[in-house]
Amino acid sequence: MLTSVDTELMRVLADPLRLQIVTLLARETLCTTHLVEETGARQTNLSNHLKVLREAGVVETEPCGRFTYYRLKPEVLDTLAGQFATLADTARANADSKRSCP
Repeated sequence: MLTSVDTELMRVLADPLRLQIVTLLARETLCTTHLVEETGARQTNLSNHLKVLREAGVVETEPCGRFTYYRLKPEVLDTLAGQFATLADTARANADSKRSCP
């Protein structure tokens, strides 16, 4: 049970296209046109995924003329990584703990 890990954020990042977008944005700030070129996704599909990432707080936008640029918010991933690190520490600390069957 992953109660200490942000399950909503995990759901958002579990989608393959959204994970690809996040990976691309980790390297550089990109506009929708760049992301369409890089992913091969349709613009409307990509925009829907970017909306989900934006609403989850994973990316932020920067208007630039008629384009919108997207930037990854690394602190969100740091928080998630910290939650997993805590979960791993708990597992290590309880490695010898085993509940008896009735």
